[in-house]
Amino acid sequence: MTTATAPLPTAWTATDLASSFGPMLLSRICFNPLPGTATEQDILDLHERTGRLYELVDGVLVEKPMGFRESSLACALVGFLRAFVAGRKLGTVAGEAGLMRLAPGLVRIPEVSFISWDRFPNRRLPDEPIPDLAPDLAVEVLSPSNTREEMRRKLHDYFTAGSRLVWFVDPAARTVTVYTSPDQSTVLRPDQALDGGAVLPGFSLPPSQLFAELDPQ
Repeated sequence: MTTATAPLPTAWTATDLASSFGPMLLSRICFNPLPGTATEQDILDLHERTGRLYELVDGVLVEKPMGFRESSLACALVGFLRAFVAGRKLGTVAGEAGLMRLAPGLVRIPEVSFISWDRFPNRRLPDEPIPDLAPDLAVEVLSPSNTREEMRRKLHDYFTAGSRLVWFVDPAARTVTVYTSPDQSTVLRPDQALDGGAVLPGFSLPPSQLFAELDPQ
């Protein structure tokens, strides 16, 4: 009698990568371990050795792009959200190193996220570096190296995992695209109000106030 075993992971070809991630810079793909064979432990090992953060998608490690401008916007938004959330004891706000396991083999790192206390067992922050979590609100600050295919997949992943709201912040266009589902979105200009909807009722922030972080003082 033989025992069935799980198939070994198969390394991806360049065609596989292009099909899933679009015209992504190959410098963002980790090739050791080979694409298609990576694990969560590889994320932690690489971060310890290099200080770089990678998302895990179908066994592929994809570096999280983050420049000084994107990081500044993310930090500013964390401040705005935390000021609203903390006083109301609604949950917690994580920054650009907040890894989350959305599903087995799928790890995402939104630049900013809000997670309500109800999503935490016993309403306590987890000890593990990559917890099983889906943010109520996920925020991605777009980088020039992000591709349409990559961001479309991220939307699908967040909402499939249970997220209720996703914001794409575009520093170049100075817009915020608000998604309430993968195919329902609104593009907000700087003079319009960015609100928390049903996820953070009462939160309101003009994008112009956020993008003021980019302007010389």
